[in-house]
Amino acid sequence: MKAVIMAGGKGTRFWPRSTADKPKQFLALTSEYATMLQMTYDRFRSALSVEDVYVAVSENYLSIVREQLPALPVEQLIIEPEQRDTAPCIALTADFFMKRNLDDVIVTAPSDQYIPDADELMEALRIAEAAAKDTGVVVTLGIVPTRAETGYGYIEAAEATADEKYGSRVKEVTAFIEKPSKEKAEILIQSSNIYWNSGIFIWRPSTIAGYMERYQPQMWRIFRQEGAALQEAYRQLPKLSIDYAIIEKLELLYTIPIEFTWDDVGTWTSLERVFETDDDGNMMFGRIYPLSTRRSIVYSEQQKVVVIGVEDLIIVSTGEGLLICHKSEEQNVKQAIEAMNSDQEDREA
Repeated sequence: MKAVIMAGGKGTRFWPRSTADKPKQFLALTSEYATMLQMTYDRFRSALSVEDVYVAVSENYLSIVREQLPALPVEQLIIEPEQRDTAPCIALTADFFMKRNLDDVIVTAPSDQYIPDADELMEALRIAEAAAKDTGVVVTLGIVPTRAETGYGYIEAAEATADEKYGSRVKEVTAFIEKPSKEKAEILIQSSNIYWNSGIFIWRPSTIAGYMERYQPQMWRIFRQEGAALQEAYRQLPKLSIDYAIIEKLELLYTIPIEFTWDDVGTWTSLERVFETDDDGNMMFGRIYPLSTRRSIVYSEQQKVVVIGVEDLIIVSTGEGLLICHKSEEQNVKQAIEAMNSDQEDREA
């Protein structure tokens, strides 16, 4: 088994700490000592040899990856000409291995997830590997939900039977559910066969290639090209997630439910599930001086910050900018930053 860590993504919801020049996967968010990418790499290296761990990254972040993972051999970098979301990235990954006549089972995993128990992760991946060796089989890890989360997609699995083909832990996926409303999420988590979609997939490169050719033939066709022609064609690909491109269309799709600690670390409030809060429910990073402040997250890189009489706020100050957001509006940070960037581009035009 080989692991491919996908180090793309912009981490917009962590603005202004996460920026276009250095997005969240290259930041030390859940540890004082290691970035999200470094922690993910170490997690896989705990069970796999250095020759079996790869990183997929766009050209503009190549120098950061080389700096943060100096032990990673350069020939194990899968370089995207430009960020085009997970479907093009995974197609490029499949092409990378197939051109080298390698068809071992691979794990494609995000670089910015919090999974403190590497042993349990690798145990689940080994079970998945055995199933994914079969032609056309795709396995994902399904997270047993612990709350009514509206920021994740969900998957529904078939009820377990006595004659499970790949063992009792491997369940057939029957449906994908888009990010739900709070009300729908509350209903979903009452079911024993509903899981969060982790975005971690286990499959062979030839399996990816076969499904790409079937469901995304125009995208897959560009990989017949070489050199500059391929790079330019790749830059023109639409931004498309692997879920929409392939996963939601599959019949031979299975999931392994897992209950160990896992977090997507997609928003500022996700840090409350990693770090302890103070007696007033606050989480403070930097020289912060709160008074009559409750259940708030405050981060400051340099300036001293005095916070008085607020509740349920996210306040983040860096050299990039200042974010002030009510926790209930956190999912709208991405939209607000996109509007800000668009306005800046218009001003510069």
